[in-house]
Amino acid sequence: MSGLDLFPTSLRLLGKPVLVVGAGRVAGRRARALLDAGAVVTVVAPEAADDVARLAESGLLTWVRRGYETSDLDGVWFAQTATGVADVDARVAAEAETRRIWCVNASDHEASAAWTPASARVDDVTVAVNAGGDPRRARALKDAIVLALKTGRLPLRRHRQGRGRVALVGGGPGEAGLITVRGRQLLAEADVVVADRLGPRGLLRELADAAAGGPRVIEVGKAPGAHQASQDEINQILVDEAKAGNVVVRLKGGDPYVLGRGGEEAAFCREHGVDVEVVPGVTSAISVPAAAGIPVTHRGLATGFSVVTGHEELDELPARPDHTIVLLMGVRRLAHSVRHLLAHGLPAGTPVAIVESGWTERQRVTIGTLETIVDQAERVGVANPAVIVVGDVVRVSPYAPASFQRISTTKEISQ
Repeated sequence: MSGLDLFPTSLRLLGKPVLVVGAGRVAGRRARALLDAGAVVTVVAPEAADDVARLAESGLLTWVRRGYETSDLDGVWFAQTATGVADVDARVAAEAETRRIWCVNASDHEASAAWTPASARVDDVTVAVNAGGDPRRARALKDAIVLALKTGRLPLRRHRQGRGRVALVGGGPGEAGLITVRGRQLLAEADVVVADRLGPRGLLRELADAAAGGPRVIEVGKAPGAHQASQDEINQILVDEAKAGNVVVRLKGGDPYVLGRGGEEAAFCREHGVDVEVVPGVTSAISVPAAAGIPVTHRGLATGFSVVTGHEELDELPARPDHTIVLLMGVRRLAHSVRHLLAHGLPAGTPVAIVESGWTERQRVTIGTLETIVDQAERVGVANPAVIVVGDVVRVSPYAPASFQRISTTKEISQ
């Protein structure tokens, strides 16, 4: 039997009596799977392996401690034989066939009336694979499909509308590969994607068009000279789409809870009775400096860091080159921030890096000091999106001048 004569289906065994003949390792796996399906399981075997014995001791199944008898099939909806003795398994399978009871014969898959596929669940999706009677091949294929589902490489979108919900997904700094596995999976499930301009745009291009069964994409990102949705409008979009029964993914750049107003969006959804899931992302405050080879902490150079926007007052931050300052959205007020930091006590020679469009093909790194960085930024035309890093950790960057790197090596050795 090649499998071409199989009719794939799923059995609803909740509350139904089933019989397992045999109590070894294979029978134990099958008994546990049947219990997971809600079946009322009876195991018939003179002796049992530890798995079956423990299930029986806990009252989850009934263990009849003897050999198989024909009457064991009375009232049974489904049977599994796995004694390891071919003649016994064949007898159970033949008597089940006579009674029109579906039976899986573990000793002889070719003669078995039913096959048990390699199976797994991903959320509410069940994956079941038969592979011509080759269980190892079936398991390998099943595992590959599960991995693709969990990483969002296969579409998980529902086409029968259910209860709507919202997921606030941090997309990371913009590179498609830096989104979390859970975030990628939710994109594969989405009916609607509410997208920011700075999120991982490459992932949106991978999604099917709405006309081809993909999600609708609602653009709410802020772009110079273009219409932008207010935060109140974005909040309402999320709630309205979810209440229409859609799975809504709010795709943000970085992390939704790091200067991303994700807390406001989550609170608004909950206030209006909408379930919301928050999926952290790789914040640009750490990942964009990393794209330029700059760690925000580094032994011998910095043991702490602060993240602020360029619009925030800087008085409360430590005025030391060994405490890293990360400025987000700070290009427009760069000169103001530099003056403030110098007045606050940071030395004029403190290293500064500006990383534009981190993790993209347009990435550019400009490195100087508090004394020089404003002129350098004006000269090259630095523009958002950009992250500004202030502190001795800039010396570690491979883009830093050689003189910066020599100082870095000397300081580390002295530690």
